[in-house]
Amino acid sequence: MAVSYQAVGWNAFKKRYDTIMASGIVAFLVSFVGAGSFLHPEMSLEILLMRGIGVSAFLLLHLILVIGPLARLDRRWLPLLYNRRHMGVTLFLLAFAHGVIATLTYHVGSDMNPILSVFTTDAGARMTAVPFQAFGFLALAILFVMASTSHDFWLANLTAPLWKTLHMSVYLAYGLLIAHVVFGVLQAERSPVYPLLVGLGILAVAGLHLLSGWRGRDLDRSPAFDEKSGYLAICRVDSLVENQPLGAIVNGERVAVLRYEGDKVSCVSGVCQHQNGPLAEGRFVSGCLTCPWHGYQYRPADGTSPAPFTERIPTFDVRIEAGMVWVRSTSNPAGTYTVPAAIDHVRGGRLNE
Repeated sequence: MAVSYQAVGWNAFKKRYDTIMASGIVAFLVSFVGAGSFLHPEMSLEILLMRGIGVSAFLLLHLILVIGPLARLDRRWLPLLYNRRHMGVTLFLLAFAHGVIATLTYHVGSDMNPILSVFTTDAGARMTAVPFQAFGFLALAILFVMASTSHDFWLANLTAPLWKTLHMSVYLAYGLLIAHVVFGVLQAERSPVYPLLVGLGILAVAGLHLLSGWRGRDLDRSPAFDEKSGYLAICRVDSLVENQPLGAIVNGERVAVLRYEGDKVSCVSGVCQHQNGPLAEGRFVSGCLTCPWHGYQYRPADGTSPAPFTERIPTFDVRIEAGMVWVRSTSNPAGTYTVPAAIDHVRGGRLNE
């Protein structure tokens, strides 16, 4: 969390994160170029490096896309999610280096503008098929926009919903890169290994997203609604585990219902103000509901972050009757204090005492 904008700083975790990522990329490039030189001695170092950088960027993009569903399926993947934006910036730098080398290799030296050549020629010859190089260029443009707006300055000024929508264009970039690879390098390679690997990558990305959505299908079901009182039946009291939020849908909005401090139950919006992170998948730490993505915190009774932070989320009125947790269908303004419902162990629940 941040009170004001400041230059990006690297704590110990970020340094380890970036060191491991950079070391892995360097090790992969060294191995790729070394193996390529041995298997294809006729191939120049320039071409091997261009291909190695392109493959490393392609693999990194797959990792970026599967971190989200993996973290939803298994919390042990969360450390990779915390600084995923570092991966995104690194991905752009790798893709940019690949594009620069490819442009210098195939599109410099003629009278035609190199950028125009990317869109009108295929490795020096007139395009007669799908313009795979143009797909790569457009994907690189999307990655540039995402990398250049990755800082929280843009998140705050564009607002979280718009920023999130902008960064969801990574899936468009992924589709363009798949087309770039399928209509480019795969057309020149006869080995079935390469299309098999690309296919497995697509299946991994699609499959993990579908599996994570299937696992969360119960969350998207609308609970029973009492028209007279305006409350929805969310769950039984005994299904709430202390300090572990429960996700639900209230009037089309994701919420987090939390039992804490023994017998208190509160409900707040399930969307973090930072990057729309899933608060219902977070934890109760130091008196606050803590987002699993980047650690933003909110007090469950009033939806406000502890001082000096100023983030606020909407709250919902909660009541307990006959052992059931009921939540009002309309939210309170962000930061509104609501009296926590209290659990009565003798009679199965009572209303906000």
